[in-house]
Amino acid sequence: MRLDKFLSDMGVGSRSEVKKNIRWGKVLVAGKAVRDPGFQVETGDEILYKKQPVRYEAMQYYMLHKPNGVISASEDKKQTTVVDLIRDQAGNVRKDLFPVGRLDKDTEGLLIITNDGALAHQLLAPKHHIDKVYYAQVSGEITEADQKAFEEGIVFDEERKAMPAGLRILKTGLPMTPALRDRFLDVVLPIRGRDIAEEAAQEEARRSLTIPDSYSEVEITIQEGKFHQVKKMVQALGNGKRVLYLRRISMGEITLDPALAPGEYRLLTEEELAKLKGYVKEQ
Repeated sequence: MRLDKFLSDMGVGSRSEVKKNIRWGKVLVAGKAVRDPGFQVETGDEILYKKQPVRYEAMQYYMLHKPNGVISASEDKKQTTVVDLIRDQAGNVRKDLFPVGRLDKDTEGLLIITNDGALAHQLLAPKHHIDKVYYAQVSGEITEADQKAFEEGIVFDEERKAMPAGLRILKTGLPMTPALRDRFLDVVLPIRGRDIAEEAAQEEARRSLTIPDSYSEVEITIQEGKFHQVKKMVQALGNGKRVLYLRRISMGEITLDPALAPGEYRLLTEEELAKLKGYVKEQ
């Protein structure tokens, strides 16, 4: 395999960046500087890139900052998927990748993308109780009683009881902004009319809704991952509480890189990957 292709495939930089650093003598193979990007290497060769070892990984693991409006799927004929965001050096979609778990379409934040099916399956197994932490903006004021309800395991979907969860209040009693008021209406009563008359009726119904005059910022920690679970747990608190914005910030000890903007991604570091694999070994 060409040296420049090997290095770019391992995610250390773009093909052009890698070639430049090779020509500048910043790449060592078996202890010797190699300045030819086309130099042939084997997967077991000892390679240093800018003084850092680069090892061959048949499987790759990405941290993605999932943006709003993208679905957590490998492929879809109509909608953009999280896998569509990750491209190879030629700009092509990586068809071998898939997300570990899912985030709702309108939820942002940390999502692991990989081609390691075995590890993904193990991580998603019910026996692996990994803390998942979310930052949320919630309509209404969150109280100590709400925190206790989460700690005891709140009932949602009428009879389904959640495992004990964490609800940490960051700020509460914040004045509701116009944007969050609009978001509240979209969450509680979205306009989905099939014709003008139906849409007009829905608009009228929206005008009669009582909108909370404040909102809260919280961190929610759960170990499960049922459909719309965080949103349903918050709604089960009552008093007009709804999730208005949701972003996953960590999974176990792996935290969303603050340098990643929504839609951006990077390979997991060796330390992060070791933690990810450690969750499976601990069980």
